[in-house]
Amino acid sequence: MKLESVTLKNFRAYRDETTVRIGDLTTVIGRNDVGKSSILEALEIFFNNDTIKFEAADCHIRADERVVEIVCEFSDLPDPLVLDAQAETTLAQEYLLTDRGTLRIKKSWACAAKPKEEVFVCANHPSAGNYDDLLQLTQTQLRARMRDLGVNEDGVNRNSNPAMRAAIWGHSADLQLVTTDIAVTKADSKQIWDRLSTHLPLFALFQSDRASRDSDSEVQDPMKLAVATALAEPGIQERLAEVVTAVRTKAVELAVRTHQALTRLDPGLAEELVPDFKSDPKWSGLFSLTLNSDDGIPVNKRGSGIRRMILVSFFRAEAERRLAEGTSRNIIYAIEEPETSQHPHNQKILLESFKDLSAEEGCQVLLSTHSPGFANYLQLDGFRFVSKQEDGSRIVQEGNEDVLPRIAEALGVVPDHRVRVLLCVEGPNDVEALKCLSRALNIDDPTIPDLDANPAIAFVVLGGGTLSHWVNGHYLRGLNRPEVHLYDSDVQAYGQSIAEVNRRVDGSWGLQTLKLEIENYLHPDAIFEGINCRIAFTDNDDVPALVGAQMNWNANNSKKKLAKFAFPKMTAERIRQRDPNGEVEGWFRRIGAML
Repeated sequence: MKLESVTLKNFRAYRDETTVRIGDLTTVIGRNDVGKSSILEALEIFFNNDTIKFEAADCHIRADERVVEIVCEFSDLPDPLVLDAQAETTLAQEYLLTDRGTLRIKKSWACAAKPKEEVFVCANHPSAGNYDDLLQLTQTQLRARMRDLGVNEDGVNRNSNPAMRAAIWGHSADLQLVTTDIAVTKADSKQIWDRLSTHLPLFALFQSDRASRDSDSEVQDPMKLAVATALAEPGIQERLAEVVTAVRTKAVELAVRTHQALTRLDPGLAEELVPDFKSDPKWSGLFSLTLNSDDGIPVNKRGSGIRRMILVSFFRAEAERRLAEGTSRNIIYAIEEPETSQHPHNQKILLESFKDLSAEEGCQVLLSTHSPGFANYLQLDGFRFVSKQEDGSRIVQEGNEDVLPRIAEALGVVPDHRVRVLLCVEGPNDVEALKCLSRALNIDDPTIPDLDANPAIAFVVLGGGTLSHWVNGHYLRGLNRPEVHLYDSDVQAYGQSIAEVNRRVDGSWGLQTLKLEIENYLHPDAIFEGINCRIAFTDNDDVPALVGAQMNWNANNSKKKLAKFAFPKMTAERIRQRDPNGEVEGWFRRIGAML
């Protein structure tokens, strides 16, 4: 299951219903004390209620109703699944989806002295009488409802709750579907939530300002998540279930014998007692994993930067593991101010790890930051800008060109006036590719500019880019900087744009690649060394598609991985083998001449 959005109402500063869309890599950004952490902590309460526990004080002080709501919406849903009985069914068949085909789960708390959590599925559900309460009925009650309504029972499995519900709903001429909050934590419907909750993504929150102690979050939380991740691996749950079944069987047998012995001693007392296996074990609490330093100094006594580096290492290791092993249960990593206590070099390492993780199937990364240095290298369309209004309310806006000036002002981001040339490309993967190619040629011939190291060259990602790219592009376009436009040749319509650029008289120029895409300039050995994929291709083959087919990745994921892992393996020799006519070198020499 993939988290699509979270909606808050009456939670802390968010009095009015506020929705935050969540993508693969989402950054909550804004000034200090504006409500960024509240979004991450609301998700921790929704998924775990552990690191952060819900309290009555979390209710907005001026809430009209003293009820807090946290609503999460999910896509990529399990199909089929088991809900209230052993028979398989689907969420669509049970009318538990929205009209968009998503699963929307609401948790609410009435803010009394001891708030009690209630869970609802908000779905497009039948509202017609006798058809609106089927999920709350037991098997016996469903059989009775079928008889009462005169439902044809031929071919209906009367030992299957889903089959009987489907037959009853199918009997109605008009179910009168309306958006309904279906309680799933009361009476017989509680089984639905117990089963459904096992499919939710794992959620891990890493905070920036916890106290240093033996159970320090920067040390313990990654290790605890390592245990939770291991327990969620395919096959592990089945083996643990076998252990539970064996222990349950033996324990119940002993309880029954004890009860029988008690009956012989005191029949009256025995009638009041019934053997009942109350709950399954919480496996995650039975395992403990920690890190000890060789010199005997506890990790939690080390500097804050060292402790945070453990967090850096965890994410790098997890990114590498998921790349090598594929995906299992979905995971959401939420990291509050990841730049805290980190050297800029380590910030970049951490950021690259987040990008790698978010590129993996079944993995989402959610960050919060107010650091302009860190935000500069994050995708603008992944920003969720939180701001405080004059009346004290909060609004959350998605990152785009219209919101850019407000983000830049809030973070204090300013354009780099050393820039003399704007290099315009289609997407962020092209940026990484061109940087790697220019660096490889520069090492062999320093007269060729290194695009990554030269502050006079700024990339402008026309298909959506990082904050720094947008800021520089937004402001510098008014400063008469010449532009270079480099586009792939796979889209013929780009030819007209290139022609318009070349008609300018300000020194700007543009071209399309002679090969199909930038990935066609890769050497097969670089692809193999970078992502362990051996393919053969021509200048006009769709390289990301070929890689995706072999590695079981989608095209976008293939492009990201080629940019991240294959292009850095390119050398001047490999470039010249793939481009004997010097097309790529010609681009960079022409850009160098403009400086």
